[in-house]
Amino acid sequence: MSQTKYIFVTGGVTSSLGKGIIAASLAKLLQARGYKTTIQKLDPYINVDPGTLNPYEHGECYVTDDGAETDLDLGHYERFLNVRTSQANNVTTGRIYQSVIEKERRGEFLGKTVQVVPHITNEIKERVQLLGNSGEYDIVITEIGGTVGDIESLPYIEAVRQLLWELGDNNAIVIHLTLVPFLSAAGELKTKPTQHSVKTLMESGIKADILVCRTEHEISDEIKEKLALFCNVKREAVIQSIDASTIYDVPVMMQEEGLDTVALRKLALPDDRETDLNQWNEFLERHKNPKNEVTVGLVGKYVELQDSYKSILESFIHAGAVNEVRVKVRSVHSEHLTEKNLEKKLAGLNGILVAPGFGERGIEGKIKAVRYARENGIPFLGICLGMQMAVIEYARNVLGLSGANSTEMDENTQNPVISLMEEQKTVTNKGGTMRLGAWDCKLLDGSLVQEVYNGASDISERHRHRYEFNNEYKAQLEAAGLKPSGINTATGLVEIVELPKHPWFIGVQYHPEYKSTVANPHPLFVGFVKAALKRKKQQTNASLA
Repeated sequence: MSQTKYIFVTGGVTSSLGKGIIAASLAKLLQARGYKTTIQKLDPYINVDPGTLNPYEHGECYVTDDGAETDLDLGHYERFLNVRTSQANNVTTGRIYQSVIEKERRGEFLGKTVQVVPHITNEIKERVQLLGNSGEYDIVITEIGGTVGDIESLPYIEAVRQLLWELGDNNAIVIHLTLVPFLSAAGELKTKPTQHSVKTLMESGIKADILVCRTEHEISDEIKEKLALFCNVKREAVIQSIDASTIYDVPVMMQEEGLDTVALRKLALPDDRETDLNQWNEFLERHKNPKNEVTVGLVGKYVELQDSYKSILESFIHAGAVNEVRVKVRSVHSEHLTEKNLEKKLAGLNGILVAPGFGERGIEGKIKAVRYARENGIPFLGICLGMQMAVIEYARNVLGLSGANSTEMDENTQNPVISLMEEQKTVTNKGGTMRLGAWDCKLLDGSLVQEVYNGASDISERHRHRYEFNNEYKAQLEAAGLKPSGINTATGLVEIVELPKHPWFIGVQYHPEYKSTVANPHPLFVGFVKAALKRKKQQTNASLA
């Protein structure tokens, strides 16, 4: 295919309608027809990246192989497509303005007045076409964050308008996602919000080619006809997106609605290629028809907002399907864990995962949860800060190092078993300065973690942290039974710890959840869920005996 085609996904009426899921679902369908597809997200906020945002504010910060701190939607893109994303897949207003200002300071605009049009819009257009110009993709789907009409989104919408004109007919289309609310008092679906949203888009010079309508109730043919007429789209281009029991149903639902077929026709691409969704449907079958159920405790301090641990929760779905198990996740707020309520809050769990995070709040609760898992033989997985808490717990309660801690929590601790990375000691800026992205790790022969990784000796995993295992304590901890079973080949630092005398106890400094996809569930989560199921069966047999 000679020229890369572009699909822009915009949203109206309200945020959180699921533009990311619709974009990922369409990309999955196009990929299943043999088209090389990728997705990018344009975020209107002025932060350079979401790395410094509170998880309560923006949900999880997702990290790519090349170390970009990005929007959580990129996680959906990777989980659906099984294609790695990069810095180029997430663009923010902060990054756009930063780049333009740097160019102005270098004198690249030859003394001209720098304005939103053309300088900011040109920068946006350049970023949008980066992936397309690489020659790697047939189709690039670009999701525009926010809703049409937002002040923040205006430069992006204008850039899209210009691109539609420059790229010409059949080379770029716009999908507009909107809400068709149900008014219970009137007992009917209302199309007016959608009409207003489309009108706002047209006032910006853009005509929607396809309308995707989020709804809680079936949209009748009559309503579809009405939307087509008043929103100036073809009847077959009005696509219903009804609430689904799982996000993984959405590609199948969009296929039934013909979203991919309509998009391909509008892009003048062959739409008669066979769609291969066999692997996807097999995953759905296993996910929806589990043979067993396990309950896993997710111990963290942002548990009120599910999006804070989005990738972890999705990884459990992938790993659950492999094991034909439904993984019930019980959220446990680490700040509220005390000696008195520990048994009550953690009783009955088949596995305990201590989640990543930053800062001092809720730390002692995480340490108590680690100890409970260690002493009771409960399968344990510690991720990033969770691994650090496992090291601290072991140092305190087994090695007897009183007050052992991380210098993140206590700068003056006598036993800094976790300490600030050497290269971080001179860093003052917070944004984009941690150890980020993919790093290689060597696994210890004969270790549990090597078995989990199917016998691999070398792995590559994504990181997002500032503090690390202090090698000065490595010999002591190892002598006391905490085995360092994975070493960062570039730094020599401990990446993985495990307890050989425990049924299943692993702590990892990296974030395995970032790499789990429908096609390739992460081995650590697969192994953890398998261990949780084994424990449950043992408990059941013991109670029957």
